[in-house]
Amino acid sequence: MYAVIKTGGKQYKVASNDVIKIEKIAGEAGSEVVFNEVLAMGETVGTPLVNGASVKATIVKQAKDAKIIVFKKKRRQNYRRKNGHRQNITIVKITDLCE
Repeated sequence: MYAVIKTGGKQYKVASNDVIKIEKIAGEAGSEVVFNEVLAMGETVGTPLVNGASVKATIVKQAKDAKIIVFKKKRRQNYRRKNGHRQNITIVKITDLCE
């Protein structure tokens, strides 16, 4: 069975024992979090959310994602800006899908 959850402005299709990277949420490694914004659970699709459904997960660790390079340029103007960015992420392991 799978579920589609919404967190950090994004949607993730998850199943039990999946490990996913999401936008940073508050919590220490080892603590449990509950996602209540469940958009779909198996064949049940919510309007917009599935009533009474939740997904439980455990935080594996807080980390930073890979670096991306932001490069801006305007041709013939001698304008170049190079910048790097590393987004804070949380790695979670899905433990339970509750209907």
